[in-house]
Amino acid sequence: ERGIRLFDTAPLYGHGLSEERLGAALASRPRDGLTVATKVGRLLVADGPEGRPGPTLFADIPAVHPVFDFSADGVERSLEASLARLGLDRVDVVHVHDPDDHADAALAGAFPALRRLQAEGVIGSVGVGMNQTSLPARFVREGVVDCVLLAGRYTLLDRSGAEELLPLCAAAGVSVIAAGVFNSGVLADPRPGATFEYAAAPPAVLARARALRSVCERHGVSLKAAALQFPIRHPAVTTVLVGARSAAEVRENVDLFDQALPDALWDELLATAASTPEGHRARQ
Repeated sequence: ERGIRLFDTAPLYGHGLSEERLGAALASRPRDGLTVATKVGRLLVADGPEGRPGPTLFADIPAVHPVFDFSADGVERSLEASLARLGLDRVDVVHVHDPDDHADAALAGAFPALRRLQAEGVIGSVGVGMNQTSLPARFVREGVVDCVLLAGRYTLLDRSGAEELLPLCAAAGVSVIAAGVFNSGVLADPRPGATFEYAAAPPAVLARARALRSVCERHGVSLKAAALQFPIRHPAVTTVLVGARSAAEVRENVDLFDQALPDALWDELLATAASTPEGHRARQ
């Protein structure tokens, strides 16, 4: 109803529940015109008799846990399970998910397997989804991806993606999906206790986010609207990906994304220093 056509999920999210719920939501809707993206690199395996081996970010989830597997067999098994949870026979995009410590395994196993599945028509595009810039740049240079899902590295706070990765993608014709545009929340509302990188934002990060908010306020614009729209101004970025907790948040995000913002705002925001902020925890 509001023009959203890309839906992104992964086995990791809710340990399978995200894919199941997305599949249920899409089951009664025409498939044409919708882009469904999921990820590989983590297999969901049953918890043992001693329970889940380690903490999780999710509540009320099935008795399974993710295990890294970037082999060809692991990718094929992961995608088969994802398709079953989604209730689909193909997906439009599959990203190799967080291969930070597994680049060689992904290059030897995951990416070739995805290209084979692409040739068979099971998937559309091959991508990588990460919250760092150096490995995606390597994958673009090696020609193994059609798109990059870049989380949190091209935002008002952290523009590190623009240093190498985004120009490389633009030159290679690799589309960029910008995610994590609020840097885990601090750019949505830089209040005390706001999160950055899924933890409490350090004082220096809060101060910088508030400085950005002050710039926005001088132009009669919300920081959240500027954070949503900033990435799409780069020619390499084709999509901005955000999460929402409710239908109201979806409507708010679309309204803010569609809001006309003055050019003078961008000039001032771009003049505001924004390198890699203190507290940044992703690998570069």
